[in-house]
Amino acid sequence: MGLFSSILGNAGAVSPNELTAEFGNLLTPSEAIEVGFRIFRDTFIFTNKRLILVDKQGITGRKVEYMSVAYKNISRFSIETAGDFDLDAELKIWISSETIPSIQKKFNKQVNIYELQKILATHVLG
Repeated sequence: MGLFSSILGNAGAVSPNELTAEFGNLLTPSEAIEVGFRIFRDTFIFTNKRLILVDKQGITGRKVEYMSVAYKNISRFSIETAGDFDLDAELKIWISSETIPSIQKKFNKQVNIYELQKILATHVLG
């Protein structure tokens, strides 16, 4: 993931092995990381059981919030693909019956937004 893309707030993919090494203590014994993304210090991880949002806070990043969202609580989601002149794709996730998306993330062009949509669809609709 390039620095320019990070400055714009676009997420880049991170390998599941790297994420498991860093966040393995958050996983249940039967849970595995399928895909993950990082924006600067923040990370969001799609496992086979839930979505984990890691929000490093403050100047030092020592304070960290770990938010888990069970796939069954996601009521809907949308993707917007990157265009020729648009540098990013976007994911929006609504939790329960909210009218505005609870989670919104932008991705650089290196992220296959269709694969991300497939993972969400598999878990939310499955």
